[in-house]
Amino acid sequence: MDKTVVSILKVLEGHQESPLGSREISRQLKLHGVELTERTVRYHMRIMDERGLTKVFGKEGRKITEKGLDELKNARVSERIGFIISKIETLSYQTGFDLESGSGDVILNVSCFHEEEAKAAIKVMKPVFSAPYVMSDRVVLARGGESIAEVMVPAGMVGVGTVCSVTVNGIFLKASVPVASKFGGILQIEKGEPSRFASVISYEGSSLDPHLVFIKSGMTSVADAVRRGSGSILASFREIPVVCVDKALELQDRLNAIGIGGILLVGNPNQPLVEMPVSMDKAGMVVVGGLNPIAALEEAGISTENTAMSVLKDYSELVPFKEAVKKFM
Repeated sequence: MDKTVVSILKVLEGHQESPLGSREISRQLKLHGVELTERTVRYHMRIMDERGLTKVFGKEGRKITEKGLDELKNARVSERIGFIISKIETLSYQTGFDLESGSGDVILNVSCFHEEEAKAAIKVMKPVFSAPYVMSDRVVLARGGESIAEVMVPAGMVGVGTVCSVTVNGIFLKASVPVASKFGGILQIEKGEPSRFASVISYEGSSLDPHLVFIKSGMTSVADAVRRGSGSILASFREIPVVCVDKALELQDRLNAIGIGGILLVGNPNQPLVEMPVSMDKAGMVVVGGLNPIAALEEAGISTENTAMSVLKDYSELVPFKEAVKKFM
């Protein structure tokens, strides 16, 4: 829709309890940085009336209709394109993890499942946390009514905070290695080795986290990858400057040493990696998805509610999965 129409609908959406006249709409628009005279507002409103987006209430003014609300919702989808890549960049900057001390803020995904399924869920996740397809085996477990950082776990649910792969971006950024997140996807594992990406969604062109889309679409087989060495896991493809490859390999070793894995592959300069091309003077990097344990739950028929890239929490406050389960049970 025309941006002017969207702006007017936004004003009306915020005042659904009573009709607004053109003068008040013009005043409200100015508060949002949109300069429209009363006459211009009336012109647009007549067109919106004809389209059924607004309804006239005599001299009192107009109110937004259900159709107008639907149109506004659809318009906001286009506004959210690129939201995920912006969120990645913001959280990367906010990551405060220190390699020397092994403490500082990392990014967590927060997922919840029903409390009555806790034992089954723990049984499903346990082998995944022992496999190389997680960012870290350290987690936070919380019962209903408790919180994981700022996220409150609903009553009757169990919450689990898992380290998000965007944490790698933040750690690399602090080490002066810029990382460009290209896409999230389904990575095929064959005989225990990464093979190729079967499906991908670009971060720059998405309003949703790609991995959440793949989880709910039932496109993963994380449990098979863990048990049999062949399956489909969540992973993302990143690019780093060619001059940073040696530094990236050094950081990979240091992260592995303190219990943060996740970096499956670092490619050669200007060479494709798992059949994916890279930009000029770049090298590819494949990082596992932090939500692979949650994908395994969905595969097992355990429904989850997820918020990817959710909160920041000090890594020193996380505990190994097996230890967390003992305390929780």
